[in-house]
Amino acid sequence: MSVRELVVLGTASQVPTRHRNHNGYLLRWDGQGLLFDPGEGTQRQMLRAGVAAHDINRICITHFHGDHSLGLAGVIQRINLDRVPHPVTAHYPASGERFFERLRYATAYRETVRIAQRPVSADGELDRAKGYVLQARKLSHPVESYGYRLTEPDGRRMLPEKLAAHGIAGPDVGRLQRIGELNGVTLDEVSEARPGQSFAFVMDTRLCDGVHALAAGVDMLVIESTFLDEDVQLAEEHGHLTAGQAARVAADAGVRHLVLTHFSQRYADPADFERQARAAGFGGELTIATDLLRVPLPKRR
Repeated sequence: MSVRELVVLGTASQVPTRHRNHNGYLLRWDGQGLLFDPGEGTQRQMLRAGVAAHDINRICITHFHGDHSLGLAGVIQRINLDRVPHPVTAHYPASGERFFERLRYATAYRETVRIAQRPVSADGELDRAKGYVLQARKLSHPVESYGYRLTEPDGRRMLPEKLAAHGIAGPDVGRLQRIGELNGVTLDEVSEARPGQSFAFVMDTRLCDGVHALAAGVDMLVIESTFLDEDVQLAEEHGHLTAGQAARVAADAGVRHLVLTHFSQRYADPADFERQARAAGFGGELTIATDLLRVPLPKRR
């Protein structure tokens, strides 16, 4: 059975708290696992969340600030220690190549797993994997930063009642799907379009074209909301979003499930983020992320 869910490993911003670890997010996408922004302490959070090194197929770093990348050294060493049986691909801003190398080889260890370094230097498609296309878009932060988007190609949903009406069953269903026509019956007559699912991950950034492009129409948007709206000037100065800004992006983009995260330690009540997100006009499913939370992707449209 395929599983598509977000496993939240950490939700703090620059300073962790007693209840919030530094960033870390694992997206389970069928049999694939994508680890986003492993901040300090990610390896231990993985243990607490029931995430194994074997679950990681791809690592995506948005930018090289410590709360988004200092856990990379431990995660890579754990991947090698556990002799993960498949290669792991790593994406990160090309301008941070030296930081990736320093973290990858921060201490001595035995390399047993092939880690393919695929730095990001421009907007566009990064890879095509089984079940999704991975893209990146540049964000606006004091250091180079990229957000990521997964999009499943559109498919078709077979309609049992129409198949039965045409007497198509068993192996003939597969033949029809492969060749598009069988005994004068076309695939369009017995199926309907099935939009692919999509997911976007947006961390430290001001409002910019990249934010809107990544969010457009996605089923789930994971996005930073470091500040509350009353501190919008502070957010702009440091290259971040407020809860209201993130929610308005999601509302305008038609996002189905909005996940707010990356909260400044200055705020004590998570309910303030939910209140401001709703006041900004987002009416879809809303999650204020907490450490170790599991959030399933919305059911297919």
